[in-house]
Amino acid sequence: MSTIMKYKVHELAKDFNVPTKTITEILKKYSATSKNSMQALTERELNIIFQYLTVNNQIESIEEIYAVVHTDRVSGESAGAPAKTDNPAPRRDEDKPQRRFVPQKAPEKRVIDTSGATMNIAKYDDRLDKLVPTRAENMKRGKEKWGKKNQTRTPASPSSKQRAEERDRMQRLHFEIAKKTPLKVSIPDEISVGELASRMKKSGADVVRNLMKLGVMASVSEIIDYETAALVAIELGCKVEREVVVTIEDRLIDVSEDSDDELRPRAPVVVVMGHVDHGKTSLLDRIRSADVASGEAGGITQHIGAYMVSVNGSPITFLDTPGHEAFTAMRARGAMITDIAVLVIAADDGIMPQTVESVSHAKAAGIPIIVAINKIDAPGANIDKIKQQLTEHELISEEWGGDTIICPVSAKTGDGIESLLQMIVLTAEMGELRANPNRLARGAVIEARLDRGRGPIMTALVQNGTLKTGDLIIAGTAVGRVRVMTSDRGERVTEAGPSVPVEITGMSEVPEAGEPFNAVSDERMARDLAEQRRSERKSAVVVDVKVSLDDFFEKLQQGEVKDLNIIIKADVQGSAEAIKSALEKLSGDEVRVRIIHSAVGSVSESDVMLAATSEAIIIAFNVRPDNAAGESAARSGVDIRRHSIIYDCIREIEAAVRGMKAPKYREAVLGHAEVRQIITVSNIGVVAGSYVRDGKIQRGCTLRVIRDGEVIHTGKMGSLRRFKDDVREVASNYECGITVEKYNDIIEGDILEAFVMEQIKE
Repeated sequence: MSTIMKYKVHELAKDFNVPTKTITEILKKYSATSKNSMQALTERELNIIFQYLTVNNQIESIEEIYAVVHTDRVSGESAGAPAKTDNPAPRRDEDKPQRRFVPQKAPEKRVIDTSGATMNIAKYDDRLDKLVPTRAENMKRGKEKWGKKNQTRTPASPSSKQRAEERDRMQRLHFEIAKKTPLKVSIPDEISVGELASRMKKSGADVVRNLMKLGVMASVSEIIDYETAALVAIELGCKVEREVVVTIEDRLIDVSEDSDDELRPRAPVVVVMGHVDHGKTSLLDRIRSADVASGEAGGITQHIGAYMVSVNGSPITFLDTPGHEAFTAMRARGAMITDIAVLVIAADDGIMPQTVESVSHAKAAGIPIIVAINKIDAPGANIDKIKQQLTEHELISEEWGGDTIICPVSAKTGDGIESLLQMIVLTAEMGELRANPNRLARGAVIEARLDRGRGPIMTALVQNGTLKTGDLIIAGTAVGRVRVMTSDRGERVTEAGPSVPVEITGMSEVPEAGEPFNAVSDERMARDLAEQRRSERKSAVVVDVKVSLDDFFEKLQQGEVKDLNIIIKADVQGSAEAIKSALEKLSGDEVRVRIIHSAVGSVSESDVMLAATSEAIIIAFNVRPDNAAGESAARSGVDIRRHSIIYDCIREIEAAVRGMKAPKYREAVLGHAEVRQIITVSNIGVVAGSYVRDGKIQRGCTLRVIRDGEVIHTGKMGSLRRFKDDVREVASNYECGITVEKYNDIIEGDILEAFVMEQIKE
């Protein structure tokens, strides 16, 4: 088999009389290989070059081949000397190389006939059996490496230039996508121009320029409101969303509203109120059929009790309070936990001062009142007299055409108890009381104490959700897990649903009565919130003034106050009634005077607590607050007005009510000016050179910019000048220079209308 001469690129180019660059380009284009002039060519590369040159260099006739072959033969015989012939064949190139390429013959196909041969197959099988396990074991241990035949060819990795081009292309693609996607900007209620530019990734000049288009002149450091900032952001192609400040309490406590399909009926929570020793606990004792009153010192309720009873399958939760103080304290802390108030009045005693206070507290809470006239079997009981007394406090019996349910009962014999319970159930059904048991619990602390053996213990009423053993709860500054829950009957329970009172152990400290509690899921965040509340309480040295005549007008302007609540305490009933009647006549459309409590006697701490809860002021006519009430009023910021003359009292409240009414204004047009020239002044803006057509233009007035009969802007006057001097006013038929605050879009021909707002005196 003949061997092929190893040709280099430059030799082959010389033989074919072509530039070396032509050969390298053929290889690069059709063989995907790059060679220099000194590298040797493979057989495959030679075949590609020959085929390309043959196809692209066709001969015109067979005589050219004959001439070339004859010339080569003569050259070989003459040992390099040119042969002389009569008819020499013409040469195409005088510098034709002497050495010619001799193409290799195709190798002959070798066929071996093995039909008649015999082979010892068993010898090869035996060798294979010995070889394969050994190689497999070596491969497993990593002793034997794969040979070149077993190595798979990996694709050539892209060059660094290709990688850089791909990276640049992807960056340009992401940049185009980012340019088309609007930037989302979060804007608070107020923001500086510089901060807005930073959030929009724009320059301050761009934001200021767009503000000027809107007629707002603001520097980078000035504060603008949300509406203005949102308009600028939208103009610059940003997507705007309002920034909401989220506190730890917002993230920790779930305050979402329940949907209608999640709500289920719940038991009503009933508070029993009334004068001392009128039989509140005895009535509840009869309802519970348990001897609770006998265990109390002197027959007076010493703590707040919560009890649950069932009436024909309908559960009712009762709260037995020591009067109304704790009830008011719960309302003062925002724990509106009761749904119905049962007012207990002794039939032989009638309405007493604490009874009147209980009525006032229940009305202030806005809950329905059911009157239970107790001790109807006692000597001297007069039910009709009590009904007559109730009408003086706007509690009119249903028998007399009113809407107050009155039930005569006897806690001693049990008469009327069934009817009272049915009225409670009926009132609860009318209220449609519902809650969602399938969520984390929320409720209020009824009472709390420190037990030496068990630690802090609190009685809690679940208002929504379900409280379970092991739940993490926070109440004010107290955090803990529910270790043990005990029902009102002393039984240990594992869960408590809406309107169920339970006693809980496991708190870190004793919470305050009336504190709302919440079941949460994050203990670390709960402890952070408790620490934050503790710090806020320590730093709150100055108590906010809740109720005073001086700040009522300011609150009214902010939309916080529409009613003026008043508590009247006088030396005699006649004075109290006269003051009440005179003050109620001061109510109007904008402000309503509400007398939430009127009684005889000195100002007590209970009165101050009611005033603090209801944001009321106290009028003390010929009476003084006691020491406890004075200290409580100073702490709570309750305003106590002392008077000895009815006329002075009424006049003071009348002045306060008039001051609370929003003043009424009317518009008074001063004059009109025509813009005849526009002057642009640096650091000032646009000055409208105007001619006063009628009336006068007064400094400090409000201007309307009227163009073609339409008002295009209303704003405050910036400055008013004649020539170079500031003037107070310019009369008609005179010229002046006028600027409008934060507005420069004024053109010649505009009309400036000047006006002021005048208060209407009643």
